[in-house]
Amino acid sequence: MFRIRQVHDNVLPRNRSAISQVEHILRTQFSELSRHDISRVRNAFERPEPNLLHPILLVADDPSDKVQGLAFLSYFPDIRCCFLDYLSAAKLKTSFGIGGALYQRVREEATALKADGLFYECLPDDPRMCRQPDVLKQNRIRLAFYERFGARPLINSFRINPPTMMKDFPPFVLYDGLNRDIPLSRGRVQLVVKTILTRKYLRVCSPQYIRMVIDSFQDDPVRLREPRYSKKDTFIPILTQIPDDKKILLVVNDRHHIHHVKEKGYVESPVRVGTILKEINKTLIFERVPIKSFPDKHLTAVHEAAFIRYLKRISLGLRPRQSVYPYLFPLRNRSRPPLDLIDRAGYYCIDTFTPINRNAWIAARRAVDAALTAAEKIARGRRLAYALVRPPGHHAERHVFGGFCYLNSAAVAAHYLSGFGKVAILDIDHHHGNGQEDIFYERKDVLTVSIHVHPRFDYPLFTGFADERGRGRGEGYNLNIPLPKYIHGEGFRKALKKALQYIRDFKCDFLVVPLGLDTAKRDPTGSWRLYSRDFEANGKMIGSLNVPTLVVQEGGYNNRVLGINARRFFEGLWTVHSNPQHPARLNQFS
Repeated sequence: MFRIRQVHDNVLPRNRSAISQVEHILRTQFSELSRHDISRVRNAFERPEPNLLHPILLVADDPSDKVQGLAFLSYFPDIRCCFLDYLSAAKLKTSFGIGGALYQRVREEATALKADGLFYECLPDDPRMCRQPDVLKQNRIRLAFYERFGARPLINSFRINPPTMMKDFPPFVLYDGLNRDIPLSRGRVQLVVKTILTRKYLRVCSPQYIRMVIDSFQDDPVRLREPRYSKKDTFIPILTQIPDDKKILLVVNDRHHIHHVKEKGYVESPVRVGTILKEINKTLIFERVPIKSFPDKHLTAVHEAAFIRYLKRISLGLRPRQSVYPYLFPLRNRSRPPLDLIDRAGYYCIDTFTPINRNAWIAARRAVDAALTAAEKIARGRRLAYALVRPPGHHAERHVFGGFCYLNSAAVAAHYLSGFGKVAILDIDHHHGNGQEDIFYERKDVLTVSIHVHPRFDYPLFTGFADERGRGRGEGYNLNIPLPKYIHGEGFRKALKKALQYIRDFKCDFLVVPLGLDTAKRDPTGSWRLYSRDFEANGKMIGSLNVPTLVVQEGGYNNRVLGINARRFFEGLWTVHSNPQHPARLNQFS
């Protein structure tokens, strides 16, 4: 059993292990490769050249992360062409369908990049060029395999590989037109070959050699060899569905509905999740997975243990339908909290409209598990994940709750990811993300950024000012961008551009986005005027960062547009994040 996934970086332990296993397979399966050739896979991630060559490493691994096969593809964005460097199953795994599945995925990737063709090399099946029967047999099997997909050797031309790599069997150059019957012009082939030689083999290719190879193409259009092993026009089609590893991983709080405060004006209701699900289920870009349970140590990593014990104890001790609203607040002596748990509510809360009830703890605790489930998947290599949770969490600080929030799911997830690299939090709720600011205010490994209405206009009123920049080691690692009471999409995008540049300068390995949809026009808790097109534009801008991104649901209470705005945001995010050649990725912040 195996599953194909793309390795995007060498930051995560799982990815570093995969790259090491890929190098081992290359050493064992391609004895003619030099140490320099093998190291090119690792170097592609350590010294990337995004404007000249975009590397794509695909691995087929099993549930224990053992790599069963690999494909390494080079995409040249300026000429929209792909070159397949390596395709191989691991030793003793060549008869398990791994090679075919990997090559199918290679063709899907090339098609998604809008490449007009796929080039690669293959040893010859001509006995005049290969005089060893056992090698000749393997070459024929390999060429027959590729021919099933429509790939055929170029004829009447020289070979691409550099002179220092030539052995006894000079390879063919194969061309896969990706099921498009378009003549291959001489000028096009010469451009592709020149690009490959100058960008991949410049260290060993002289200008004279490059010119000789380019001039060897005489036919126009360039001729392809007639099929030898399969019937013409019966090639394997290219699949069009979205690979699972490219989808947005979706984790939904399956216990959110039990927390339902039915009092007038309490807009944080269960219908919010269903409204969002109804819309995003119309797309094909999500893959839903079940929630895992995580221990409380993840909570106490960001919240005070006494606060966690109190919230759990009072919540589970209440009668069904009983609610406790804070009514006394410790303005002077916080060192002596009341003994009675109900009287103590104000000691741990910052407002009078966030009640504690029996199900508050259960729902909020499950929201944390949902966010951690998504974060764990991000830490194992997924690029996009969405924790669709309620109650929200971004107003919950280290030792207090409020603003409909009890536990800070986004902060818990961010702290978890900080164990694997630098994390940036981008809070785009209408209200200040005071919870993340308080929790990470003295840390520099987690950058906190919040775009929100100015606190003189709205909750939480006492935090969110521009001069709050962090403290101690965390000084300079908190950025607040307070905005006017009334703004439209253009004004928000101007602030978002500033925030994204700050995050880019931080060079984070992971991004956590507390997503507030209460920035929409006519939201009952907000005053801004963003439309669905604005949410899509915001998603595209955030996707341009191109880092593993976890979105955690926060506010958003206008159920007439809530789902549509969520869908448009994720469509924008996914479109840019999954496409390395999207203009928003190539022309960042222009």
